[in-house]
Amino acid sequence: MNLPSVVAVAAVVAAAIALAAFTYLRLERTGRRGLLPLSARAVAWAALGLLLLNVGCPRAPAARRPLVLLDGSLSMTAAGGRWTDARALAMRLGEVRTFGDERPGTDSLPDRGRSLLGPALAAASASGRPVVVVSDGEIEDAADLPPDLAAAAATHVLPRGATTDLAVAAVSGPSRVTSGDTLRLSVDVRAAGTPADSVVLEVVAGERSLLRRTLRPAAGRHELAVPTRGLPAGDHLLTVRLAPPDAEPRDDARLHLVTVTATPGVVLLASPADWDSRFLYRTIRDVAQLPVRGYVRLEPNRWRAMDDLSPVSAEAVRAAASRADLLIVKGSATGVPTGNARGLWLWPSGEGGETLLAGDWYLSAAPVSPVAGAFVGEPVDSFPPASRITPIQPAAGDWVALTAQESRRGAQRPVVAGRIEGRARRVLVAADGLWRWAFRGGSSEQAYRSWVAATTSWLLGAADTTRGVARPVRGVVENGRPVLFEWVAPGAPRDVAITWAEGGADTLRFDGAGRASLALPVGTYRYRLGGGGGGIVAVETYSDEWFPSEVRLSNHAGRVAAAPGHSVPRDWIWLFGVGIAALAAEWIARRRMGLR
Repeated sequence: MNLPSVVAVAAVVAAAIALAAFTYLRLERTGRRGLLPLSARAVAWAALGLLLLNVGCPRAPAARRPLVLLDGSLSMTAAGGRWTDARALAMRLGEVRTFGDERPGTDSLPDRGRSLLGPALAAASASGRPVVVVSDGEIEDAADLPPDLAAAAATHVLPRGATTDLAVAAVSGPSRVTSGDTLRLSVDVRAAGTPADSVVLEVVAGERSLLRRTLRPAAGRHELAVPTRGLPAGDHLLTVRLAPPDAEPRDDARLHLVTVTATPGVVLLASPADWDSRFLYRTIRDVAQLPVRGYVRLEPNRWRAMDDLSPVSAEAVRAAASRADLLIVKGSATGVPTGNARGLWLWPSGEGGETLLAGDWYLSAAPVSPVAGAFVGEPVDSFPPASRITPIQPAAGDWVALTAQESRRGAQRPVVAGRIEGRARRVLVAADGLWRWAFRGGSSEQAYRSWVAATTSWLLGAADTTRGVARPVRGVVENGRPVLFEWVAPGAPRDVAITWAEGGADTLRFDGAGRASLALPVGTYRYRLGGGGGGIVAVETYSDEWFPSEVRLSNHAGRVAAAPGHSVPRDWIWLFGVGIAALAAEWIARRRMGLR
């Protein structure tokens, strides 16, 4: 107890004794027989005075059990991992809590698909208890940890043992191909230690091997041309794997979900052919992750493929257009069904008798539209002008992306507009000559590519009746990661029931961003959504945690000592009891003396 506290307590006790003595010896003149109630009153008033004044007193810090943050990521059980030793050490050091990803939970097994320490460290530091971190040191957000929190926590690093490992780090490619087309996959293979100079890479669909290739050298990026002939229409999970297995077989294979369809996902019809259709076809093939087919009508009722100008029957063109997800019509589409696509991109050029206004029409980007991001920072009004436009009048609720002004004078006329009609989306382009943006190169070419990509993405964002009101953000997720669904139907997101073909059901609960997540174990799942629609999702065995990464933590002791405690009389329960007992003793003594 410091000196001010001692003085305050002494003053309270002295005042209580003085007042009690004055009452009994001076006012009531009880003499010696009043010593017992006098003492009881002095004790009661001293206790009451201390409680009212509530003088604080420092005390030695209480010994509190440390809070141990145990790395619960999958890397702890990878080849060379020391999970058993780490868990035993954590149990000896204090109260154990696992960390890894954003999911809450108290699982005692390392099943987290990420190694994020920051959120757990911040929460543990707020408890005021000593914090200890036990990990293999392969922390994903180590560079972002607050220095003061990292220094305050004691750290025990148990790095995994050295291993030789080859891993299929990534597989990328189209998510949809037309039946019989070649699927082009880009595969990244990473190496740790000193692996063999060559390895066999195989692509498998179920029990069927589609491609088998020997890679020399093993590590690096490899481009694969996978034949799909013979695969039936529908969803297929392809396994891209290394052979033979190595020390860590769980990172030797990746899954790639691809949909094989009888018709392409994007169909472009050009009638007649012009430079705009040619450049649009070339660009959309570069930016779309879907199979693209283009058909041009060079003669009446005679269609040809835009790839090689081979003849195509009118029936084949109608079949492709009727089943396309995105249908692009440059010019006229007489005799071709256009009402089935969920995205329709119309680009008239006067074939239907529309008025055409020739001239140098310089374009400007509207500030707000779903594709406005394609023109941010771009000097659109300095790009090559359109050669002619078709006057259009957007309806209420339509958005406008580009406007045109003849020779940079006069009124601005809308030339690119879009709308949503039920479950379908429509974009109308009423300007010719935009191919010169791509032909010129530089910023105008990049703006053209960005505009085509943004428009394609928006048109394909309409609800797919075969998929339902929600769709997976990614059809395949890594081990330990949640499966995310996004709301794609019109209107505000609502809870949706999801039923698994393998048995069981869940509910998709969407947040404010229109996302819902489900934590699923490794496996393949076919689902149906309430209200219709369904698909397939998969959680693969692979995780980045299996492959060795840099150790970013080091052993050190915590640098912050426990702060001294602080005690006040109101925390002393026994003081309340003393005061009550003293008042009761005084009352009994006074009654025996015949006093009230």
